[in-house]
Amino acid sequence: MTLTHHLLLGAALFLIGVFGALTRRNIIGILMSIELMFNAANINLAAFNHFLHPEGVLGMTTALFIITVAAAEVVVGLALVLAIYRNCESVYAEDFNLLKG
Repeated sequence: MTLTHHLLLGAALFLIGVFGALTRRNIIGILMSIELMFNAANINLAAFNHFLHPEGVLGMTTALFIITVAAAEVVVGLALVLAIYRNCESVYAEDFNLLKG
């Protein structure tokens, strides 16, 4: 497998994530689509690290940092979803109108 294969896989995952984030009505599905986009970025970072600088660890370190940020994003996102569900009793994105006066 070459760098092109890895980049095509990363691009496909990213496009699936963007499509999912734009078309989902359920906020849990939107969060899962954002995770797909993070994983696509991690695949690209790991591929560039492996093929361009195999002795370096910068790409893997950055990928590990992105995984940590993604885990924190999921925890905060699910906490917000649970808090909003308790008030609105819905998990659909179009029902979140809490900021309207």
